[in-house]
Amino acid sequence: MNQEVNVLALVKGKERYVFLYNDTNQSEMLRTFGRYASDPELSFSWYDAAVLSQKLRRKAQRDEVVSLIASKKENAQTLDELELKIED
Repeated sequence: MNQEVNVLALVKGKERYVFLYNDTNQSEMLRTFGRYASDPELSFSWYDAAVLSQKLRRKAQRDEVVSLIASKKENAQTLDELELKIED
C-alpha cells in the first residue's frame, strides 16, 4: 500500500487552504471539499471544490497510469529474463 502524502493547496486572497490526503482517504477529501463549499463562513466556493476535486481525480488517474506502465516494464523484464534462460 502506498503511504505517500499528497498535497492540494488553494490561495484565496489572505486565506490559505492546504489539504493533505493519501490514496486511502480520497473519498473523504472530496466530501471535505463539499463541506467547505457549503460553509457560508468560508470563502471556499463550489467552484473551488470542483477545481480541487478535478485535480485530485486527475492525479489519481496519472498515478494509476504510471503504476500500469511500471508493471508492464517489470513484466517485460521478466519475459526477457525468461527468454535468456531458455536460450542458455
